[in-house]
Amino acid sequence: MEALTRKRNAPAREVSRARMILLAAAGCSNTEIARRTAVCAPTVSYWRRRFNQRGLLGLTELPRSGAPRQITDEAVERVVRTTLQRTPEGATHWSTRRLAARLGLSHQSIARIWRAFGLQPHRAEVFNLSTDSHFVAKVRDVVGLYMNPPANALVLCVDEKSQIQALERSQPVLPLRPGHPEGQSHDYFRHGTTSLFAALDVATGRVIGSLKPRHRSREFLAFLRQIEREVPAGLEIHLVIDNYATHKTATVARWLRPRPHWALHFIPTHSSWLNQVERFFALITNQSIRRGSFSSVPQLKGAILDYIDHHNAHPKPFHWTATADSILGKVAAICNELR
Repeated sequence: MEALTRKRNAPAREVSRARMILLAAAGCSNTEIARRTAVCAPTVSYWRRRFNQRGLLGLTELPRSGAPRQITDEAVERVVRTTLQRTPEGATHWSTRRLAARLGLSHQSIARIWRAFGLQPHRAEVFNLSTDSHFVAKVRDVVGLYMNPPANALVLCVDEKSQIQALERSQPVLPLRPGHPEGQSHDYFRHGTTSLFAALDVATGRVIGSLKPRHRSREFLAFLRQIEREVPAGLEIHLVIDNYATHKTATVARWLRPRPHWALHFIPTHSSWLNQVERFFALITNQSIRRGSFSSVPQLKGAILDYIDHHNAHPKPFHWTATADSILGKVAAICNELR
């Protein structure tokens, strides 16, 4: 009890009640305790009785029921049904205020009901089902490489980020200041494009990159030769790659034919999310390209190569956790909803 009165972070009400009990133990009357703790005598009597009944626990606040409910179960059901089964006139989805006006409730009540039932009408998720006839086999093949790579082998995710524009803002960029974000003009000048070829090492996160003016079969083949020069000899090389036409030309096939230690694993169509190098492309876009202002293609190239060098100085792999069964289960669930 004395320790409670000395705690600096204890609730003031509990400290006051503890003082009442200590004064009572010292032989003070309820009137004297009330005078010394600045409360009335009935309050002292109440907390002494609570302490006698429940001990220290009796000095804490009991749970309170709160204000009585004003919204009936029927009203809640009406909110949920209207949100799920109807759309407002002239709009694609409900807002809290629009639905509140329709049902005669406050928009705060609508928001609480939506949170309770996990409803988010303002959001929409995008999906795109692959029509690849070998979808299941390709998913299991690629995910198997990620989660159980073969021994003495290198797994590389390969793709191109094409037509990266060198955009120069029409006005100087305003720097970040306290209370103000960085400012950029909405218009810009175009100074040309470049294409980034990248191969992400799944095990280490290191990236092999090359910039080309175009992304034809000959540029892709030149990038394969670069990979062959940079990776250690004596390893099997497994490339996870998409179905872009330049990856399947006769020229590429002839180059691969005398290299049986190279294997190409094509992801299903419309499944770029299965290629881990896309995650690297998202990083370099958000952190180096999108908010940059480049007066020339060489300046853009320098920024991209600097980012790759910095990334490779401290590489981190992306840890793939989704099993093939979990992926196929989600796709099956979407297919069942579309029936």
